Amino acid sequence: MTETRSAAIENATVLNTLIQQHQAQAALQRTPFTLRMHRALSWLQRAEAAGDDDDVAFVCLWIAFNAAYAQDMGDGMASERQTFRNFVGDVCRLDAEKALSALVWQVFPGPIRLLLDNQYVFQPFWDALNNPRSDGSIPGHWREAFDEARQRVHRALAQQDTERVLYEVLVRLYTLRNQLMHGGATWNSSVNRAQVRDGRALLKRLLPVVLGVMMNHPDVFAGKPFYPVVKG
Repeated sequence: MTETRSAAIENATVLNTLIQQHQAQAALQRTPFTLRMHRALSWLQRAEAAGDDDDVAFVCLWIAFNAAYAQDMGDGMASERQTFRNFVGDVCRLDAEKALSALVWQVFPGPIRLLLDNQYVFQPFWDALNNPRSDGSIPGHWREAFDEARQRVHRALAQQDTERVLYEVLVRLYTLRNQLMHGGATWNSSVNRAQVRDGRALLKRLLPVVLGVMMNHPDVFAGKPFYPVVKG
């Protein structure tokens, strides 16, 4: 998905607005929340400077997303997937302008459908591939899980359930993130180009909306970062 000049200008304007909003909040009081926003914005800025390097941009965007949503849950019992679900639910609920819904249903419906129908960003497929039977064959249970996930997603698409669709998209992008971060893909590989390119485009538009919602409701997202600044 090639970005137009007008879209690039709009993205830069939105980013500058977020930076100014963050600076205003930090000037009033520096908190764990403003630290997380500072980190997220720094990686969002770095992604903007990645140029045509979709791999680097995607990784930077995911780090920005991770900085924003990852919180110390206190009891240590919530899984990362449950953290995803809770976070997406809160952001969608507080998105008063329904900007996330507009992105899902008006801007990216095609890429989202392709991503959700792609077995190569479906983690159970890789789990089955990496754990073959004794005869070397691949267990077929991943296919059942994939078909169930597709039915679930198609119901959400039919009902225009933004929260569910967005959650499923982020789960698939998390698998793509793992492929890149754990050395499971070649830089600039043609094999995963469509997924990385579309993942970058999705996160590039989603993240500013997510950060904007968070900064408008800092009390809701006031958890501590996993790695606070420690002064020696």
